Amino acid sequence: MTPAEQAHLRILKIVDEEPEISQRQLAERLGVSLGKANYLLKALLDKGHLKAGNFLRAENKLKYAYLLTPEGIRAKLQLTRSYLARKEQEYVVMKAEIEAMRVELAAQDERV
Repeated sequence: MTPAEQAHLRILKIVDEEPEISQRQLAERLGVSLGKANYLLKALLDKGHLKAGNFLRAENKLKYAYLLTPEGIRAKLQLTRSYLARKEQEYVVMKAEIEAMRVELAAQDERV
């Protein structure tokens, strides 16, 4: 999973939970600049994974709600599956490394 895909997954999760989140709040949550958050959101909008709608009754007409489209829901599921598969593989590798270290430590303890 590329860094961009990881960021897209995080955005899709955040927007799914908080559709009224501002770009500034999203940037803070992601730990990126406002420009980067805008760039990432625009990519998801261009792909059709999100749609933006402004609040008709809001005092601030510039405020948007970001909603996942059916394509966005499918993308979120696919990205989540990919992320989970990678993390499971990392877990298997880490578990093997831990076991090897335990064996090595036990062998060294026997020598002492």
